Amino acid sequence: MDPYLSIVIPIYNEEENIPVLWERLSGVMAEHFADPAKPWEIVFTDDGSRDRSLAMLMDIARAEPRVKVVEFNRNYGQHSAIFGAFAEVRGQVVVTLDADLQNPPEEIPKLVAKVEEGYDVVGGWRQGRQENDSFLRTMPSKIVNAITRRTTGVKLHDYGCMLRAYSRDVVDAMLLCKERSSFIPALANSFAKRITEVPVAHAERAAGESKYGLWKLINLQFDLLTSFSLLPLQMLSVFGVLTAAFGFLLFIGLVVYRFMHPEGTAQGVFTLFAILFFFVGCQFIAFGLLGEYIGRIYQEVRDRPRYMVKKVHQAK
Repeated sequence: MDPYLSIVIPIYNEEENIPVLWERLSGVMAEHFADPAKPWEIVFTDDGSRDRSLAMLMDIARAEPRVKVVEFNRNYGQHSAIFGAFAEVRGQVVVTLDADLQNPPEEIPKLVAKVEEGYDVVGGWRQGRQENDSFLRTMPSKIVNAITRRTTGVKLHDYGCMLRAYSRDVVDAMLLCKERSSFIPALANSFAKRITEVPVAHAERAAGESKYGLWKLINLQFDLLTSFSLLPLQMLSVFGVLTAAFGFLLFIGLVVYRFMHPEGTAQGVFTLFAILFFFVGCQFIAFGLLGEYIGRIYQEVRDRPRYMVKKVHQAK
């Protein structure tokens, strides 16, 4: 009998959190999902961990036949790890959860209940994050959320929360997408008819270090902009038109100034240099953005696998 509920958890160097995670998660499943008519499964993806995470997950899988461990041959990143688990899940409702315990497993029933009301995607909206996370973590997240809302047209508060629930149809649709760079919450929304979010608790990381540094957040932002929108290229076109108009007006102004103040011509040289450097800088930004698009096109046409599964571990 296929499971009704599938829990997906990407793991990367989380040996300190796995025992507590499993204790709390198994408690939630026993308390809230004990109905034999609605069986469940848990799929962990070991994303190339270098600590004891894989060994600990395999011990759990040997003791619990409803647990499956997808082992990657190396680290590919959180979103690839989630896709690796999506390819293995069989549930009608799929919930994703981080291993750092910042989003409590105890909130899972709340998301499942919303999916059962007929929603295709249910996002978690982290409450109390201002108190628990630093400014350097919350501010980039606010920027990502604002741009995602603008790009997707779906007004959710928190796209950065990985505690989310999806219907089977949405997961199957996402699996058909083969692009290497993808932002799962935004991708899911593009296939969903009914989308909502529910408030969920948020805590400090129990142990270990965050895997999302500033550079990964920046790269995630480029994934979002270049994978789901042509807005940056359109903005460059608008900026080009405005620049051309400004340059023409500046030329007219300089000609008029030259005839009215012939002795002050040399004084404007430094102003012209400042304007020149400004527009040269803008050109380099434009080249970098165009290069980002071209580079991602190059990655796609090579058609390399998004990830490689070394082995899937599950008790028989």
